[in-house]
Amino acid sequence: MIVVAGEALIDLVPQGTGALAGLTPALGGGPYNTAVALGRLGSPAAFCSRTSSDAFGEALLDGLRRASVDVSAVQRGPEPTTLAVATIDASGSAAYSFYVEGTADRLFAAPAALPAGTRAVSFGTCSLVLEPGASAYEELMRTAAAQGVFTALDPNIRAGLIPDPDAYRARFKSWLPSVSLLKLSEEDALWLGGTPREWLAAGPSAVVITRGGDGLTAFTRDGSVHSVPGEKVDVVDTIGAGDTVNAALLHGLSVRDALSAEALLGLGADGWTRLLRFAARAAAITCSRAGAEPPYASELGGL
Repeated sequence: MIVVAGEALIDLVPQGTGALAGLTPALGGGPYNTAVALGRLGSPAAFCSRTSSDAFGEALLDGLRRASVDVSAVQRGPEPTTLAVATIDASGSAAYSFYVEGTADRLFAAPAALPAGTRAVSFGTCSLVLEPGASAYEELMRTAAAQGVFTALDPNIRAGLIPDPDAYRARFKSWLPSVSLLKLSEEDALWLGGTPREWLAAGPSAVVITRGGDGLTAFTRDGSVHSVPGEKVDVVDTIGAGDTVNAALLHGLSVRDALSAEALLGLGADGWTRLLRFAARAAAITCSRAGAEPPYASELGGL
């Protein structure tokens, strides 16, 4: 079982040109997209979050169920669902503005225990920024790591939500001893500062950096570097691409029974190349269609 912990929200995605061009609601949130992608790939997955009891919250849970994601660890509340308004530029890249005050996911409380059979927990995005929930997710991360559970982190920086960048950067560094696999984009890496080697020295066994259409690179604690090019595709938008990479990496590691710090170091050049290529293919398919629509296992072929 791979547990994804973090927010679920509604993306309002423009359909056409202009600031108010037919904003259409879509199920989203980085952790939510990761959980759906895992389910579509065939990995046993569960979602750990807090969602609203409003119509949007019900739709989010329905989306998880359709992907065969376990929702028994989802907390509920009467507060509204977080909204994210997407802006798509000419290259298909998405930027977001958020409506987060008083929303349900901010009131997440750390659960007493993870679902039975949990092998890995994935964290990231807004859930690690917005208090008081951020501290609860942080507590869950540290507890899981202390219990020997594999932990993955994708900070997925949303700078407009971070009032004190220096404080967040310091907090990010404090998480690293509790992280097994760190995945981030080139843009995230630039915003955070530091280097893969510095981050590896602080805790993770591997760091994977996504480079958009240029591919992915993995850095491991033994000094190895593994890179693959991106898959060529006609990009509709990039919504959910990084989340799909998260899911593909976790799915691939689970299939290889490699959800441990030691196993990450034992993948070798061939193992990492196959894993990264699989993630690149998955992300390319997501980019080829509108919104966060990650692929199913049948669309990808083998690892």
